[in-house]
Amino acid sequence: MKRSRNEVGRWRMLRQNLRRRHRWLERQACSNRQIIRVRRRLDDRHRRALLFVVAAEW
Repeated sequence: MKRSRNEVGRWRMLRQNLRRRHRWLERQACSNRQIIRVRRRLDDRHRRALLFVVAAEW
């Protein structure tokens, strides 16, 4: 069945919008992963420093 020009345009816009939203979400997830990784690294460093302090007191 042939689609009208307006219908085709509407579908194309919808698809483009979905693609944009998906890419945006993926970028957010990536940046969140980076933030979590950095925080974990800082926590590990802090924990190591505390261990060193506790070990030095003995």
